[in-house]
Amino acid sequence: MKTPEKVSSIRTLHQFLGLTKPSNPLISVFNFDQVRLESETILSAVTTDFYVIALKKDCTGGKCRYGQQYYDFDEGIMYFIAPHQVLQFKDVLLNGVQGFVLVVHLDFLHGYTLASQVRAYGYFSYTANEALHLSDKEEKSITDIIDNIEREIDANMDAFTQDLLISNLDLLLKYCDRFYNRQFLTRKKANNDLLSKLEILLDDYFKNDKLIENGIPSVHSIAAQLNLSANYLSDMLRVQTGQTTQQHIQNRLVEKAKELLSTTEMSVSEIAYHLGFEHPQSFHRLFKSRTSISPLEFRVSFN
Repeated sequence: MKTPEKVSSIRTLHQFLGLTKPSNPLISVFNFDQVRLESETILSAVTTDFYVIALKKDCTGGKCRYGQQYYDFDEGIMYFIAPHQVLQFKDVLLNGVQGFVLVVHLDFLHGYTLASQVRAYGYFSYTANEALHLSDKEEKSITDIIDNIEREIDANMDAFTQDLLISNLDLLLKYCDRFYNRQFLTRKKANNDLLSKLEILLDDYFKNDKLIENGIPSVHSIAAQLNLSANYLSDMLRVQTGQTTQQHIQNRLVEKAKELLSTTEMSVSEIAYHLGFEHPQSFHRLFKSRTSISPLEFRVSFN
């Protein structure tokens, strides 16, 4: 991949994509079929100061890749890209593609609570193959909001313009959050398979002394082994089980600690080391936060 080119203004982005000058320098909506990339720039990579929200339609063959599997979804597919992430433009992604792209500069959100709230939406951290698949009704809800945003951008600017655009953007993000949570639930079989794979990975850590050798596995390392982003895995688990990946790992550590405390003569410090903790104090804090008693108190109460 070429060194990413930094694109700081929406006007520059429009020029790069062969689009006309944007009506508003800080927020823009355009369609995929308006993009005109030169052959020598198709594989170029860029980073921007924008949030990018895109809906892409017409997947080849009616199947779209989602995570590591293919599903029969040929409706709208949404992608979310945060500022400073790398975007790559490939011809295969644009030929015959329908849909829109909404770009929002960081400066547009200054002074609004949405500037901090937007960071809480996990889908901006998901990788590109963890797209949001929309039903026809969901797609209609999204495109109606996009149409409102586009009309407001093209209207003569007045004292209400930015407030109305922010309100519509906030509504758009909330709908997307709802649809992502729906998707987690409707992907029940696939998500159950992921839960099984997660448990197998954690079993492997606990059975083969990997905790001693490598320490406690991080959320990112677990997610990478499942070919998912850390945020996506945690969001999926939260919807399915009410707990994040970190909480799952901690629960397994506490359960293993209980087993060792009740069946071995190992000291608390030895158990902490066995479970991958560098410092016994860290193990003590985790155990007490989860059980309301210390490891020694548990051992005494169990005996």
